[in-house]
Amino acid sequence: MRKTVELDDFDRRLIELVRQNNLEPARTLAEKVGLSISAVLRRLRRLRENKVIVADIAVVDPALTGAALTMHVLVQMKVPGRQPMDAFARRIARRPEVTAAWEVTGEDDFVLKVEVGSMAEYDAFIREELDEDDGVLGFKTFIAIRPIIADGPSRRPLLA
Repeated sequence: MRKTVELDDFDRRLIELVRQNNLEPARTLAEKVGLSISAVLRRLRRLRENKVIVADIAVVDPALTGAALTMHVLVQMKVPGRQPMDAFARRIARRPEVTAAWEVTGEDDFVLKVEVGSMAEYDAFIREELDEDDGVLGFKTFIAIRPIIADGPSRRPLLA
């Protein structure tokens, strides 16, 4: 088990600020949290070294990249177990359409977030990955109509 990293109020505020914009200059972060620039840089380096901050990423608008449809797919395996579950997880992790995935508890075994440009692309995905997999018992698809909270850790509400 990984050990917990002790965070103070400055660390928590820095984490929240870089969740909202990881390109914010250290000078601006320092002003916002009330620390020196060197203290902010030192804290950010420690947070990254301790894997509190695991990645600096860009949140992309899928509609602008040709992935106008977002599906959430619940997948149930025929025989849950480490080997078939791990094999399925490795395979779907290689698919560019799968932008997030979770192994979950309950009736279903996985939740996939699938982003595609059309229903034809989604149909091809399910035929190749779900219909052809003998280990998959079944799946349910939920089509996202509109976002309510921004994707990513900042969880910005999108509705006024």
